[in-house]
Amino acid sequence: MSTKSLLVELSVEELPPKSLKKLGDAFGAVLHESLKAQGLCAGTSVATTFASPRRLAVHLTQVAARAADKAVQVKLVPVSVGLDATGQPTPVLLKKLAAVGADASAVPGLKRAVDGKAETLFLDKIEPGTTLATGLQKALDDSLAKLPTPKVMTYQLADGWSNVTFVRPAHGLLALHGSDVVPIQALGLQSGRLTRGHRFESKQPEVSVREADSYATQLEQEGAVLPSFAARRAEVERQLQSKAREQGLVPIDDAALLDEVTALVERPNVLLCRFEPEFLAVPQECLILTMKQNQKYFPLLDANGKLTDRFLVVSNIRPADPSAVIGGNERVVRPRLADAKFFFDQDRKKTLRDRLPGLAKVVYHNKLGSQGERSERVRTIARELGARLGGDALAQLAERAATLAKADLLTEMVGEFPELQGVMGNYYARHDSEPAAIAEAIEDHYRPRFAGDALPRSAVGVCVALADKLETLVGLFGIGQVPTGDKDPFALRRHALGVVRMMLEKQLPLRLDAAIALAVPAFGALIQDPSQALQEFVFDRLGSVLKDQGYKPQEIDAVVSLRPQLLADVPQRLAAVRAFAALPEAQALAAANKRIGNILRKVEGALPTTVRPELLQESAEQELHRALGAVTAVAGPKFDAGDHQGGLIACAALRTPVDAFFDQVMVNAEDVALRNNRLALLGQLQALMNRIADLSKLAV
Repeated sequence: MSTKSLLVELSVEELPPKSLKKLGDAFGAVLHESLKAQGLCAGTSVATTFASPRRLAVHLTQVAARAADKAVQVKLVPVSVGLDATGQPTPVLLKKLAAVGADASAVPGLKRAVDGKAETLFLDKIEPGTTLATGLQKALDDSLAKLPTPKVMTYQLADGWSNVTFVRPAHGLLALHGSDVVPIQALGLQSGRLTRGHRFESKQPEVSVREADSYATQLEQEGAVLPSFAARRAEVERQLQSKAREQGLVPIDDAALLDEVTALVERPNVLLCRFEPEFLAVPQECLILTMKQNQKYFPLLDANGKLTDRFLVVSNIRPADPSAVIGGNERVVRPRLADAKFFFDQDRKKTLRDRLPGLAKVVYHNKLGSQGERSERVRTIARELGARLGGDALAQLAERAATLAKADLLTEMVGEFPELQGVMGNYYARHDSEPAAIAEAIEDHYRPRFAGDALPRSAVGVCVALADKLETLVGLFGIGQVPTGDKDPFALRRHALGVVRMMLEKQLPLRLDAAIALAVPAFGALIQDPSQALQEFVFDRLGSVLKDQGYKPQEIDAVVSLRPQLLADVPQRLAAVRAFAALPEAQALAAANKRIGNILRKVEGALPTTVRPELLQESAEQELHRALGAVTAVAGPKFDAGDHQGGLIACAALRTPVDAFFDQVMVNAEDVALRNNRLALLGQLQALMNRIADLSKLAV
């Protein structure tokens, strides 16, 4: 069957820029899958999606005009219902045949087969393949229905009576199979071969597409539009880098901004602009944020990462003289920068300490009080953490930093740009002559803000950041605000990941249960103690972190299942488990460990713990007892000294006596004293082998 390329395009008003790429990918993917499911696309068909501010499109290769016919077997009715005693068709069968397009002449050819408990009649028939027009209509309907559009518009069609609902008003529908128009409709539009070019720079208002394969080329040459999102993004990036190199500078690296700007232009043209150097007295984070967030500009940095008085604009037009475009953008950015300078100047007229009483007027949570009360809890926890981790000196610094950490929430700058909380606190603390360690800690106490973010730079910052996250976790768990499914409105998973990362990567000599325990009293009677549930939540996040670091699931499960409270010790435990798993004795001992666990779990009442040597009757249990004592003398001190790998490797010597024990000794002897003695021996063996990990988790 011959095939041709297919092109489908929907022309619309300007689409939401932050959703454009996702909309384009979804539009093409669903349409492609639907056509393949209907047999209209070859298995090797390739889909190429297009997404520009005013269009969603997809180009498909190897699309047939009609799907191949296929043989199907239609289930009819049970034989007892469809045929009478003489074998003649009943009215029920004839009605069923009519419903599937057959008549009584098909009865002799019906097949019988057991379906469930009854013998049933089946009809073999050839089902004609669907036509492209029918199949594409279904595929387009599916695609539009499944677009990820959180908000839609209802608008009136040209007839003045009908309304349709879509993400933006649609103005054109193009559908070409090769050079032939496929007759379909959507959103009150009939398909054709016309599309729209650039609003201002197209050679003509509409472009008549000759065939599916010429779509992208014609749009670029005749319509002055780069329809491919990926190609347009690459062109924007190329121009940004080229223009920056001419100045010896570097554009800000922001993939999200690059995506958004790509979604705003059809024909990118990067231009260099400037602003007054006196604005550089304002913290560069403020200037960068206002240029990126409000104007979608790309600030330019020098080799040291310092902001310069130049920035790049991605224009959607290419005039011969761009001076008017450049001048316009420079005029637009000036008030934004002036606002930032005003906020910065006004904020410095009042110290952070003077702002603290105002936190009492800011609601944090209706069950947990104000930001002032929260700040007091963070201060208390930070002081305790500082004392645990560095004595009185660190406790005092951590307490001071925690006291001031939330004060910048009341500044004009953070009110305008919430993303700068902490960052501005650092600047204002330095202006207030606070020590550098305290100023840094105020900024760092929000870290890590996201996966892969840097951790706090100093011990003071770690104390305040850990206190802030523990206060959030303990408080919200304590009032029952626990994440469920995908819902995590307070970002508790992110806070728990922050706790895990700081304990792991900073190698904090602090137990998880102790950290949670010192945070709980700060809430008084406001909460129920959530320690157990919160520990489980944090250990779940620990498993996720370790998985991302490349550890195997069995290794993670072996270590984390023991709930090691000192998270700083976990990497050493994992390294020891990995080294042990590579030994030839590992699998046998892991299997034996699993068997021991199964035996001990079935013991009713308290597990015997004392081994009486005089009750060791069999030579195999005597040898295991002797070997266990010898290995314990070697492995025990290694475990105690933190040499987890050496301790586990020493346990490998137990393989032979353990194998012999299970081959020759019946653990559940009828004599109660013998049975308890053997159970105690197995309990001691398990306790030694599982000092740092549950080795049974390694059993294949």
